[in-house]
Amino acid sequence: MNKLLHVLVYVFLVLAGAGLFFELQLNDKRTELTKRNRLQEDCFVRLAKTIEKAEPSKDAAFEIKKDSSPVEARLVDIPDMDNLLEDYPAPLEQTNLETYDWENQRDALRRVFVLDFEGKPVMDGNEPQTRGSDEDKMLNALFESAKAQQSRLNSTRAALTELRGKLAAVVEELNKLKPEARQDKVTIVEKNEKIAKLEEEKAALEDQITKLKSQIDELNTEISSKNDEIAGLKDEVEAVKEDLAAKKKIIEQLKEMIKQQQVRAPGERAASGNAVTSLPAGDKGKLIEVDNENMFAIIQFTDEAMKEMKGEDPNTPLPALELGLKRPGFKGEAGEFVGRIRLRQEVKGKPYVICDILGAWEQDKAQVNDVVFAD
Repeated sequence: MNKLLHVLVYVFLVLAGAGLFFELQLNDKRTELTKRNRLQEDCFVRLAKTIEKAEPSKDAAFEIKKDSSPVEARLVDIPDMDNLLEDYPAPLEQTNLETYDWENQRDALRRVFVLDFEGKPVMDGNEPQTRGSDEDKMLNALFESAKAQQSRLNSTRAALTELRGKLAAVVEELNKLKPEARQDKVTIVEKNEKIAKLEEEKAALEDQITKLKSQIDELNTEISSKNDEIAGLKDEVEAVKEDLAAKKKIIEQLKEMIKQQQVRAPGERAASGNAVTSLPAGDKGKLIEVDNENMFAIIQFTDEAMKEMKGEDPNTPLPALELGLKRPGFKGEAGEFVGRIRLRQEVKGKPYVICDILGAWEQDKAQVNDVVFAD
């Protein structure tokens, strides 16, 4: 009995060792299958991201209008236009279409068999049923999308071939027209040059005709004028004599008036007893009007300066003073000094005085807002 027990123990030990060996082999195979399934799953996920899930919109369309009217020597306001992209499949240009994303659907991808309500595989004969499983549905949908994407790719290739043919036809037509256009442009330039020369010659001839007509008119006018002068020469001589006598008389009267004016002003100042020969140093006013051509200007004096020149009586005659001109910021040989003026006549009721610009003192042309000062 003991021998039998020993034999059984040894048999069990051998079977246990065999079972351990097969278990280790099975674990290796299981690990290999797990890695293989994981690699296959990752490949499906990456592959799915390259397959477009959504169909492109059918509403896309493009137009490229081509002038199909013949090139002739006439103007065409509204040419015939053909759309080169009339049959062009514009939806094929759409990009960034939605692709499959199975990153979060790995559990469904791992369901290889069809499961019943208890979660057990449905048997197809002796084998578990795979058709209709989650993995089968996902792979079939991916396959259909891949076929559709391949169809769009083939359509794109056909469209590119057709478009290349149209482009070649347009380029060929353009290449034929460019030499003609170059020749037409050369002809136009030559004719424009001829027209320009003819226009210049025409303008020169017209200018000569105008000058000749003007000379003829001047000669006719001169002849008529000479005839009139000859006809009235005797009467004019008499009139000139009378006019000379009258002018001599007027000149004598003007000389007498000038003498009286020269004597009157000093007399009036002496009679007033308030003749002013100088003013206290300082700014007295500014120029508000200047005429450098006729060498006179208008000064706007301050009320204080007017009182210094005339006192309290506004009827006091204006003294014949000479005052200086300066311009703040002016940098001449004499600094801000611009020149000198001499008072001539006041404007009644206003602080304005007309003055003469003394050219001998001029450092620069007098300007409006130049300051009048006494030194």
